[in-house]
Amino acid sequence: MTLPLSPLLRCLGNRAFAHLYAAQTINLIGDAFTWLGLGLLAFELAGENSALWLSTALTLRVTLFVLLAPIAGVLADQLDRKGLMVTTHLVRMVLVSLFPFVSDSWQLYLLVALLSGFHALFTPTYTATLPLITTAEECPAAIALSNATYQLLSVLGPALAGSVAALFNTRSVFFLDALTFLGAAGLIAGLPTALLVPREGVVSPHRGFLEELSVGSQCLWWDAAIRYGLLLQLVAAIAGAEILVNTVGSVQGTLQAGSQAYGSIMAAFGLGATLAAVIWGYFCRRLSAVVAMGLGGILTVLPLLTADGANVPSLALLWGIAGMGKTLVNVPMQTMIAERVAVDLQGHVYGAQFAWSHLWWVLAYPLAGWFGSQFPAQHFFYAGLSGLVLFIAFAVLSQPWQLQHLPTGFWHSHPHDHDSEHDHHHPHRLQVHPHLHFHTNQPTAIR
Repeated sequence: MTLPLSPLLRCLGNRAFAHLYAAQTINLIGDAFTWLGLGLLAFELAGENSALWLSTALTLRVTLFVLLAPIAGVLADQLDRKGLMVTTHLVRMVLVSLFPFVSDSWQLYLLVALLSGFHALFTPTYTATLPLITTAEECPAAIALSNATYQLLSVLGPALAGSVAALFNTRSVFFLDALTFLGAAGLIAGLPTALLVPREGVVSPHRGFLEELSVGSQCLWWDAAIRYGLLLQLVAAIAGAEILVNTVGSVQGTLQAGSQAYGSIMAAFGLGATLAAVIWGYFCRRLSAVVAMGLGGILTVLPLLTADGANVPSLALLWGIAGMGKTLVNVPMQTMIAERVAVDLQGHVYGAQFAWSHLWWVLAYPLAGWFGSQFPAQHFFYAGLSGLVLFIAFAVLSQPWQLQHLPTGFWHSHPHDHDSEHDHHHPHRLQVHPHLHFHTNQPTAIR
């Protein structure tokens, strides 16, 4: 009998993906070491002010993601992705090795800014490379497996890093962290070929810098199905920020349950997200991405409506469901981009999607703080109600029941020649301009 996980794991038979997947896994373990080490280092240097240091560093990190991810997407479509990913790992290896020598806040902020910038360069490049190195059959499972691993290590990674930190001093953690980046770089460097985006035709369309950066966002917002997913990511961000910001106060304050209960409840959130990624990897060929994202949107907000006053086991169950919803919004979205965007533009689009999704979190974190301060006894309910109102509004605007029958095809850009006889300086110069449009196949149900 075939095990349920076999469709999800079959993509590991692809050698290139197996190398990248192993590199991503090591990279995620390294991220856990980085942020645990930063927390310990901030406490060593700042004591009671460590929360301010860390909140500033996290705000700086997310802001740089929003600003730099579109640039990263453009580079991913123009350069050898293998070299790009190896470079980002080696640079981050050097940067984390400098943390043990930090003695002031500005040094920490500078290193966090540089580290975040190269993280923003790596992540969209990695995501855009999955459709490049896998077949159409393998790609949804590869995306799902990568996300399942990300969610699982978000739960297990800090515990692993904490166990290692208990054996070494704080500053030694960063040197171990550097080794993870070196190992990931070695795996990617071991790929047999360069990872260059194939280009059709001889003439490449020329765009200005701002126009080049806008291509990814145009694909996101012009495609009705992808736009629906992007809007639902705002709903998921509002729910996720509420959970991350206000759960600790509810568990340790209202419920008086202690830190162990808090850890278990947040682990349930991560495990729910992991389980949903596994389920999507198994059913992605049978279930519409639009339906999955809509289901995910509902599952992220409904648990919040009943969370106020819930006991520890109930809250863990609710957060597990919300974690499943978060994944069912995000992972099918990535799969749909792979299916509806030409391979030579996928870096642009994944970079833009990375930026927009983090912008939603920039908006959601302060909103969660406001709910917690204004409605201390019912903040989960009001956050859930806000998410539900947005979900309904986005459903009315997007009409997801119609999106399943959009024409299939892909967004692509190609040069059009225009005889520029109206150009007064060069009356007979032939102009080449890029045109972004959707190449339509047969009308059928959207995956």
